Parts: sequence; structure tokens; C-alpha cells
Amino acid sequence: MHILVTGATGFTGANLVRRLLKLGHDVTMLDLKESDISRELEALSAKMIVGTVTDPDLVERASQGQEIIFHLAAAFRQINAPPSHYVQVNVEGTRNVLMAAERNGVRKVVHCSTSGVHGGGTLPRNEESPIGPGDIYQKTKLAGEEVCQEFIARGLDVTIIRPTSEYGPGDVSGMRFLFLMVKSGRFFMFGSGRGFLHPVYIDNLVDLFILAMENSSSKGRTYLAGDAQPISQNELVKAVGRVLGVDVKIIHLPLLKALYYAGWAMEIVCKPFRINPPLFRRRVHWFQANRAYEITRAQLELGYLPLITLEEGLRRTALWYIENGFL
Repeated sequence: MHILVTGATGFTGANLVRRLLKLGHDVTMLDLKESDISRELEALSAKMIVGTVTDPDLVERASQGQEIIFHLAAAFRQINAPPSHYVQVNVEGTRNVLMAAERNGVRKVVHCSTSGVHGGGTLPRNEESPIGPGDIYQKTKLAGEEVCQEFIARGLDVTIIRPTSEYGPGDVSGMRFLFLMVKSGRFFMFGSGRGFLHPVYIDNLVDLFILAMENSSSKGRTYLAGDAQPISQNELVKAVGRVLGVDVKIIHLPLLKALYYAGWAMEIVCKPFRINPPLFRRRVHWFQANRAYEITRAQLELGYLPLITLEEGLRRTALWYIENGFL
């Protein structure tokens, strides 16, 4: 099939493109600029279009002749980006993609949202749980979903995927700070560490994207995409220690906000582990997280089965970090 992937050179997009090419599809990538990843994928026969989903004319041209569109392009927690940027990309960019799909007779659009649209609340959450996005990224991703619902009501075949926390080989931002801290043998845990996290290994997530594309019952449906089970922060740190062969000691530090604003967190975390302070400010939310989701709908309706276990996913990720000099 002829398939367009927006945001194709990002972590998720690149892994999806590799899988689609392996399955024999004709893939066109749309992303902001050429890169080592885009050149790698072009060498595998993907075609590259440089541009942004905020350009309706470009999206229109890119959509012509396509049977499937995977819409992954997004503004994701970019430092110093104004709210208007998130609206342009995550909301109006989504509208541009869906309008082009409708005009050009695209058979199906798979739209990538985020589990973050659910915000807080009772655990575990499912697709029908209350919505409560917390930041501008989550709020505009929810607004993008609302645009999808407009087009679904008009008859366009759109499926919405809400991934949990993605990780795996090639991800240099998500879990890397966790591996760096564990490798030292000491992990500074701000808080009890009993909050839940719900990772999704990248191959498992791509499996669900493919199932959504291939299964007609996914039309108009929304699916949470996670691994089989959530895990506590403490247990995740210990699991990373096992794959690194490190007997990690978890040091619990209370009063996160007081420590952080006093500057102590900068001294004990950022400097020793070479973590960028603005990035750490974003990582503060990791320590405050409490996220667990049900993936029952995807399992029952699409046959989704997360084949890569957490331990195996962490092992593969650690090996990639080591081989590529990130640890």
C-alpha cells in the first residue's frame, strides 16, 4: 500500500517506517528536515518530503495517491515554545492532515495522541475514564482528538491511538536519565517511589499501529497503547539495575519542591549525571507520576498482545545505549 507518515523521523515515526518498509509498503515521509535518520530510511526505499503539517498545500500534495496516513507529527514539550505553536501543530496541523485525507480519498488515518489526555484520577484508567489534560501539550493533543471526531462524524475512517510512555533503542531523551542515574549505583528518588508508571516498548506500540491499520473494526475507535502491566517507580529502577548488572541503592529524598527550588536538586542530580537543567525540570514530573492504564479494548478488538516484556525491552534499550555511547 501507499502510506504517508507524518513526523516520520522521530523516535516513534522512524520505527514505524522501518516496520512498514519491512512489510513491503511504499512509504512517504513528511518531516521538518533531512537528518541521518531520514537518509537511513531513504536508503531503505522510503521517500522524503521536507516540510510541516502546518502547511496545508504541502500536506495536500503529500496526501495525493496515499491509501493510509499515519499522523505522528506533533509539538512535544518544546522548551520556550509559545502556546500558539502547540495549537498550530497539534490542532491545526491535524486538521490539515484530515482535510487532505478526505479530499484525496485516503482510506484510513491513524492518529497518534497521548495517554496524557486522561490526566489524574482513579487507577487504572481506560479509554472511557475522565479526561483532564494538564499541560499545553496534552491540552492541544486532546483538541487534536476533537478534530478527529469531527471528521469521524463526517464518515472519514480515523483511529486514535493514545500511547503511554514510549521507550526503546533509539530513544535518547525518554528513559536515558533513568539509565544514567542507575548506572552510578545510586538513584535519588524524590518521593516514595510508589507511584505507578506504564511504559510501552516501541515494538509493541508499532504492533498496535499496524493492527489499527489492518483491522476494519478500528474505524472511529480510540485505543490506549501500553505494555501488559504498569510498574512502580521503585521497581522500574530495580529492573534497570538488573539489566545493567548494577546493585542500585535507591535514596529517597522528601520535599521535592523545596529541594528543587533551593537548587539542591541541580547539584545532586544534574551535574553528576550530566543532565541538562531545563530537561531535569521536565523530568520532575516523572517523580510525581502515578499512571496505570487498561489495554483491554485493544486486546479484545484488535488482538493486541505486547510481545516484548519489560525486562527484555529494558535489556535491548540498555544494549543500544551502551553500543552507541549514551551510557
